[in-house]
Amino acid sequence: MKKTLLVILTLVSTFCLGFAFKSITITTNHTSKMKRVTGIGGVFFTCKDPKKMTEWYQKHLGLDTNPYGATFEWYESPDSSKKAQTQWTPFPQTTNYFAPSNKDFMINYRVENLEALVEVLKTEGVTIVDTIETFDYGKFVHILDGEGNKVQLWEPID
Repeated sequence: MKKTLLVILTLVSTFCLGFAFKSITITTNHTSKMKRVTGIGGVFFTCKDPKKMTEWYQKHLGLDTNPYGATFEWYESPDSSKKAQTQWTPFPQTTNYFAPSNKDFMINYRVENLEALVEVLKTEGVTIVDTIETFDYGKFVHILDGEGNKVQLWEPID
């Protein structure tokens, strides 16, 4: 009888410990399951003469340019009625916009729930360059990647 009771207690304890471990694992990994980057929001680079560069891309590659470069519109999957954008923009070589990175480019990533993502990135030790700014076309913040490249995160207001 004592042996049967001991076996039952061991099985119940093992089940409870397994359940507790699974709950801890799910709670711990919850942030890793959150949606982070959902697409490329823009590609920015420096050049000697942004106006000439924009004209060159318009003439030779057919980009439909505007004062900010070019905007590519596309539809998000799985909702094929939801329009999205990717921005292409040349900047003057003298810009400080990419600082503190010394690279000639910056990629803008589309994200969901920027505030929550920034909090997770802080706990992961990612350098947050500035504070979240909100404009009528979305929320932005800049971070540094593992090699010190400045990266822009954008939560669009669709």
